[in-house]
Amino acid sequence: MALDFADVHASAAEIASAWRTDRAARQQRRHLERADFDRLRDAGLLLAVLPVEAGGLWQGMESSFRPLCEIYRLLASGDPSVALVSSMHPAVIAFWLATPGSGRPDWEEQRQAVFSSAAAGDQWGTITSEPGSGGDISRSRAVATPTDASPFMVGRPYGVTGDKHFGSGSGITDRMITTAIPQGQSDPTIFVLDVRDRPWDGSAGLTLAAEWDGMGMAATQSHAMRLEEAPAVRLAWDGPLEPITRAAGPYIASLFTAVILGIVDEAIAVARAQLGGKADQLRAFEHVEWARAEQDHWVSVQVYEGGLRAAQGGDLLAALHGTLRAKQAVADLAEGTLRRLTRVLGGGTFSRRSPFSHWFEDVRALGFLRPPWGLAYDSLFATSFAPSE
Repeated sequence: MALDFADVHASAAEIASAWRTDRAARQQRRHLERADFDRLRDAGLLLAVLPVEAGGLWQGMESSFRPLCEIYRLLASGDPSVALVSSMHPAVIAFWLATPGSGRPDWEEQRQAVFSSAAAGDQWGTITSEPGSGGDISRSRAVATPTDASPFMVGRPYGVTGDKHFGSGSGITDRMITTAIPQGQSDPTIFVLDVRDRPWDGSAGLTLAAEWDGMGMAATQSHAMRLEEAPAVRLAWDGPLEPITRAAGPYIASLFTAVILGIVDEAIAVARAQLGGKADQLRAFEHVEWARAEQDHWVSVQVYEGGLRAAQGGDLLAALHGTLRAKQAVADLAEGTLRRLTRVLGGGTFSRRSPFSHWFEDVRALGFLRPPWGLAYDSLFATSFAPSE
């Protein structure tokens, strides 16, 4: 019997359940375990964003997008760091998935190569952010120089040089996208980096600049790297980058929102279980804070649902505006929900032994995920007044 989304969801439920039983140890981690990603790969998760004709499960935005997001929402309830890194895979593949060939043979050939890579089990990720850029790829200062090396996948070979950070999944991913300005041009574009089994000592184009030490999403290995003629392949899309990034935007925003909502789902469930036997002992202030936390969670779910509907609506500009608006709203609500829960549960939530101290920092990630706060609100303002497509 062929694999489908229901099968992957059932496997994800088992995996998330197993992760919950090991939550205390997992929340102390500052590293990723390859075994987690092998298990997700074996469950068929890497195929979920691939078109059916490429050997995947994807049948289109209308039928496949919600099941995909719901899987990551479920996984995040078990281990946020692993779920976030794993969600980078469909978010990156979306740059090719969301924009069909449209009569561009080179682009279509590269799309098929990307899909084949994922079908073969390659984990994709991203290391696009640069210090001082505010998350805006148009401010990239990295440079890309053409080379005569044999490309590792379909596309023109380049060497990329520049400083990058937030390379989530470093050491786990096989391919990462980044941005750089091609030699002789003024605007940046996207490049694919070959990072599988590549040393970080500078001998093969990558130098570890700083290990990830974030207070939240602590085990994502979002390291900073110095790229020095790192082997890369250029995006095969000739022309402005905006159509590609705009088409992928709803996927990226919704996947990240799903991860954070999964954390809030779990935090509410665990808090309810802890408070259930002593609800009648809570003070009036705690009554209000619990009710407001529960209310904010409910609003977050409605906002997330609205974002999914926007993504599935068929109007690209409305989808981008709706999903980004949902992402930013949930970013605000999630922080407030966790803050209220800690007020009700008390000072014990300051302890590193408390899951709530980790979740509180984890949910802050959403506002900084692509696009980060400032750039996100610039985009929201711009799409508020743009005509529908």
